[in-house]
Amino acid sequence: MTELKQKNSSREAFVQFLKERGLRRTPERFAVVDKVLSMNDHFYVESLREAMEADGYRVSRATLYNTIQLLLESGLVRRHQFEGQPAQYERVSTQAGANHHHLVCRKCGKVKEVKDPELIKLLSSRRYRTFQPEFFTLYVYGTCSTCQRKLKKPNG
Repeated sequence: MTELKQKNSSREAFVQFLKERGLRRTPERFAVVDKVLSMNDHFYVESLREAMEADGYRVSRATLYNTIQLLLESGLVRRHQFEGQPAQYERVSTQAGANHHHLVCRKCGKVKEVKDPELIKLLSSRRYRTFQPEFFTLYVYGTCSTCQRKLKKPNG
């Protein structure tokens, strides 16, 4: 599925989600949705607000937070809470190979997405008797290469 088709499909899913709940389809909500669907990396609500303002579109923080909550409920966005950091969000991709896990540096807070086909295959094949998994999230905490180099440098 192309990027454009995925965005259109996600937008249509959001329209359906709003209709089913009897919620209004406002221009502000769709401005937020369109910006979120154009983001390829994790983002903070504040960075989303700044990106929208840079594009000349101002929405209130309340609208941003409320729309992000709706996107979470609709399954179009996932929330991540990495150790010691504010919540980050990422759009959910339905493309093959979109599953990934996260390497989180405990020194600088940098988060790197990693695709490990063997691990994904193992986790995806796991079956539970009384539980139907929808997705998985894995965080691996450690020290990134940049911070490792800084730790090895002699002081002064």
